[in-house]
Amino acid sequence: THWAIARILGGQPTPVPQTWPDTSKVDEIRLKVPGLLPRVVVIWVVQVDGVLYVVGGGSSGWVQRIGDGAEVEMRLSDNTYALDAEPVTQNLELLFNAYKDKYRPNYPDIVAGFPTLAEAGDQFGVFRLVAR
Repeated sequence: THWAIARILGGQPTPVPQTWPDTSKVDEIRLKVPGLLPRVVVIWVVQVDGVLYVVGGGSSGWVQRIGDGAEVEMRLSDNTYALDAEPVTQNLELLFNAYKDKYRPNYPDIVAGFPTLAEAGDQFGVFRLVAR
């Protein structure tokens, strides 16, 4: 089973770098989240002050699986990294704005449909991706 899951995620296992490469031109990453049967999702990623963040709807299966934090694996380009996904509750406005600014040029309709932070309430999960 582990071989099949590694194949789904793909990529070359790689040590987490001290500094992430510029991800401003990277639209999507693959994120393997835990569970009885681990799941790989394709999601957007944003980098703020050198740290990578992912955001998802609170009712999304992958967000629920990470919950209060979990070990995940991320594929970025051809590399796969073992990381911890840590919930974020501070500076959400900054992170939301970074997401909107990054994705608005290529996905204007999707970004236009994003709720404001006040409207979103607790209907989303924001996670920081850090070295284990």
